[in-house]
Amino acid sequence: MKTIKIYTWALGLMFSAAACKIDNYPAPDAQLYGTFLDIETNEPVEQDIIRGSTIEFIEHGYASQTKQVMIVKNDGTYRNNLIFANQYTITPVRGNFVPAEPQDVTVAGETKLDFKVQPYIRVKDAKIEKSGSKVVATFKIQQTVINNVRKIGLYAHPEPSVGEPMRTVLSETEINGAMDPNKIYKLEIDIPSNSNNLKTGSSYFFRIGAIIDAPESKFNYAKAVRIAL
Repeated sequence: MKTIKIYTWALGLMFSAAACKIDNYPAPDAQLYGTFLDIETNEPVEQDIIRGSTIEFIEHGYASQTKQVMIVKNDGTYRNNLIFANQYTITPVRGNFVPAEPQDVTVAGETKLDFKVQPYIRVKDAKIEKSGSKVVATFKIQQTVINNVRKIGLYAHPEPSVGEPMRTVLSETEINGAMDPNKIYKLEIDIPSNSNNLKTGSSYFFRIGAIIDAPESKFNYAKAVRIAL
C-alpha cells in the first residue's frame, strides 16, 4: 500500500510539472498592422468584411509551414496584436487587386507593413444622396486591367460594413463588358418600394461597388455614405 501511495505521489508531481511547463510558454509579444494602398493614388483600397481580401502568413523556423490567416477590414486596414516576434512570409491573397508578391518580413514589437496594390477597379467621383423618394448614386468606373467588368451595384445596410455580401437592399446592373472611364453611371434605390428594409426616420449606409471578371476577384468600392431617410 505504501508503494502505491509513493507511485501516485510521483505521478501527480510529474503531471503538475508538465502542466507548469505548458503554462509557461511565452505569449505572443508583437503586433503587425498596415493598410492596402492604391499604388497610384495612395488611398486605402476598400474591402468587404465578408468574403473580402485576406492575408496568409507563414512563420519561419517550423517544418510544418502552416499558413495562418488575417482578415482585412472594410477600410483596407488590418491588425494582428497576437503574433510572435519572428520572421514571416506574408502574402495578400484572393483580393480585389492584381495579385501581389509574397514578402519576407521581420516582425518585432509594433511592426507596420503596408501593401501597395493595383486595384482591379477604381470607383471615381462617387456621389450618393437622397433625392425625393430615392437614393441616387452617380460615379465613374476606371478599369486597370483588360478584363470585363461583370456588374456594378449600390448596396444599403444599417451597418457601415455594407457591401455586396452584406446588404439589405441593392440596385445592380449587369455589365459584362468594358467600361467607358468618362461616362457617368447612375444607380437608384426607391425608398417606398423597400420600406420593409429602409425605414423613414432611420439612417443607413450606402456604398457603390463594382467587380471585374478575373478569377477569385472581389468587389472594389467607394467609401460608404451614411444617409438619413
